[in-house]
Amino acid sequence: MKKILIVDDSKVIRMVARKILQELGFETEEAADGQEALTICQAAMPDGVLLDWNMPVMDGLEYLKALRALPDGSAPIVIFCTTENDISHIQEAISAGANEYIMKPFDSEIIQAKFDQVGLL
Repeated sequence: MKKILIVDDSKVIRMVARKILQELGFETEEAADGQEALTICQAAMPDGVLLDWNMPVMDGLEYLKALRALPDGSAPIVIFCTTENDISHIQEAISAGANEYIMKPFDSEIIQAKFDQVGLL
């Protein structure tokens, strides 16, 4: 079973994402900020990361750059899931190593389509 790390400072968003991803057959783990997520990845690298941009402690972009610098950090497929929808944010995320981008709010259909598109399903 593939493991997805859900990184978002909103407990509600994490809960919704967890429910959708578990229904799609994924094992899930959660982190409330980028630093917590980085610690999880250093212990055991997930197959994929659903990543928010705006978080306290360490934001999504800082986390993504730190993740990609880890020894196995290029392995996880990273999908940004954020309200930041201008083209400069999207380009910055892709340049930093994100594989795909989802706009909030999202639903099961959007998650399933994106995860299928990047090869996680």
